[in-house]
Amino acid sequence: MDTHTPITIDRKSTETDRQIALRQIYTQVLERQPYEFERKEIAKLEKDFLKGKLGVRHFIGELVMSSVYLKSFYRDCSNLKFVEWSFKHLLGRAIQGHEEIAKYMDLLMMKGVSAFFYEILGSEEYRKAFGCFTIPYARDVKFYDSPRNYLQTDLLQHEHVGQRGKVIPTIYWQQLGMDCETGTCVMPDSETSQHYAYQDVAEKAKVKEPVSKVLNEEIEDLLQMLQNSDARQVLQSMNENQRSLLRNLAK
Repeated sequence: MDTHTPITIDRKSTETDRQIALRQIYTQVLERQPYEFERKEIAKLEKDFLKGKLGVRHFIGELVMSSVYLKSFYRDCSNLKFVEWSFKHLLGRAIQGHEEIAKYMDLLMMKGVSAFFYEILGSEEYRKAFGCFTIPYARDVKFYDSPRNYLQTDLLQHEHVGQRGKVIPTIYWQQLGMDCETGTCVMPDSETSQHYAYQDVAEKAKVKEPVSKVLNEEIEDLLQMLQNSDARQVLQSMNENQRSLLRNLAK
């Protein structure tokens, strides 16, 4: 999983520090730098941040409510895909389980986008992970309480907007075994006509699958062992490959 050293900006930070932080915020939240025409809309917001009038959390709260963000991740997208992207950008993880999905989907549909973002940015999880001055980031594998949560987040962190469409969220296409790499999700089809239509896509996927798949399976096994057993017993039962993986994850 892609991670980076957390960037924290406070009242003592220089304008140069804030320029660097601004680029990182856009990379995390927009997955790119704003286009020139978009910068006109957020020009005052940028200026206030660079002058130290806004903290990181406040700036992000204004950014996600702008049309710059909403055009990319809300309009023309399913509500659940929007929720999934918002969790990726603001909490550094995939949404977890049906209870959390139901909570945030209801909030979004009943009270709107503003209340939805207020709930995330004001949550105890956000406060403990990032506070007011740290830019959100993909959190370390040790954060996840289950292998599935880790794997879903890992898939999401490597996804770019539009790569797997704007309708079906990662939590579902991955579980259903759908092919979404081209931006349009399709179910596996054994018929000859469909087979040839998607053969090229499948072959491309095979090229990059083995290494990440094997690594994720090893991490999943390790997380499962650590979660369900006494730590001392787990260490005694590990083979050398698992011990090596554990050392690498602990770095």
